[in-house]
Amino acid sequence: MQRSLKWLAVATTIGMILVLLGGALVTKTDSGMGCGRSWPLCNGEFVPTDITPELIIELAHRLVSGSVGILVLILSIWTWKAIGHIRETKFLSLLSFSFLVLQGLIGAAAVIWAQSDFVLALHFGISLISFAAVFLLTLLIFEIDKKFEADKLKIDKRMSFHIISLSIYSYLVIYTGALVRHTKSSLVCRDWPLCINDSPALPSNLFEWVQMGHRAAAGVIFIWIGYVTYLAIKKYRHQKVIYWGWISAFTLVSLQVLSGALVIFTRLNLYVALMHALFITCLFGVLSYFLLLVSRSRKIK
Repeated sequence: MQRSLKWLAVATTIGMILVLLGGALVTKTDSGMGCGRSWPLCNGEFVPTDITPELIIELAHRLVSGSVGILVLILSIWTWKAIGHIRETKFLSLLSFSFLVLQGLIGAAAVIWAQSDFVLALHFGISLISFAAVFLLTLLIFEIDKKFEADKLKIDKRMSFHIISLSIYSYLVIYTGALVRHTKSSLVCRDWPLCINDSPALPSNLFEWVQMGHRAAAGVIFIWIGYVTYLAIKKYRHQKVIYWGWISAFTLVSLQVLSGALVIFTRLNLYVALMHALFITCLFGVLSYFLLLVSRSRKIK
């Protein structure tokens, strides 16, 4: 496989991670209106004059997203031509670019017209699907030269069920996390893991319900991935992709839970919050790859 295509795929994957982290940064710093109600210009100007930190963050996110969008388009066309014979390539090429465009349109709509927090929370999830598609395209490109048994795996029905169900459920967890950010509910509960505050009662308002709903969802996915990792260690030791893939997934979800707790303990430290977004992004990428493996396993049968 051409080395330049590999470099492009890696650069695009890293770029998509930066887009996701940039979106989280915009939300965490409340910079969404840094350029006012103007898009794609900033405050109606091609070159902004009234510079503020919020403007710099929002404008940088727009520039990075636009640049990465061009990379995604090039990668989609190039992979279509170079490895279009591989079953998943064309679907992933279309998915990666179309969802990135959709993410940009939702971002633009959020700037021009006010959107509810529940709609804005979809923004991160849509970007995540584009990232997953780019990530899988990158793996397909590297698979051409280095076969690592990913096209010969046999996954039983129970493991397939867990992979499909966990992938869907993880998207729900991601949405609740985005909702926490957009409703500014990150620090509404000053304790962890429970929301005790002044009294050990049930959540008393919408913000506490959003925060505790996300914690409960995150707790379930941590236990669930831990259980499936146990199954992988017990029954899939001979299939290294599954074995090490689930160990990686459990490591990432553990870091995700730890960083979520640190967000509370550090009172929303920006770097910790961005790491929290990074871990869930990587975890979703791993789960997406498992979905690809399940589809191949079913084809073999």
